[in-house]
Amino acid sequence: MIQIPQAAITLAKRFEGFHRIPRSDPLRRAHPYICPAGYWTIGYGRSCKPDHPPIDEEEGEAYLHQDLRTALAAALRYCPVLATEPEARLAAIVDFTFNLGAGRLQTSTLRRRINQREWTAAATELRRWVHGGGKVLPGLVARRELEVAWLLPNS
Repeated sequence: MIQIPQAAITLAKRFEGFHRIPRSDPLRRAHPYICPAGYWTIGYGRSCKPDHPPIDEEEGEAYLHQDLRTALAAALRYCPVLATEPEARLAAIVDFTFNLGAGRLQTSTLRRRINQREWTAAATELRRWVHGGGKVLPGLVARRELEVAWLLPNS
């Protein structure tokens, strides 16, 4: 079985961060918050309900690994060519899938470009996914650019 690429873990942690809100929690637990795209989230970007109990960083790590395993399975299901590509390409699409969901990958032109191994066109498609809450989010622009760098490792 293919393991979660370390690069995907690193990227998810970098852009999601382990949010501790409110900061006054002496146990430094993560509390539910609304992400820039308008969704209730906890820990390292896990979707949740507003009344989710606070979690510590160990629980956040466990959730992140569960979510990345789900994203990995979806990325390989919808883009089976990634199983034989460099790990960096897989990491880029696992992170995209973790960030936006398997449904977005499944119905996207990005999926078609990947499965046709049209990497430059796939990079162009990745750069289109930078909107949240109806506006361009600088964090998503930066995230997509790192994913593109991993998708096109020899560029």
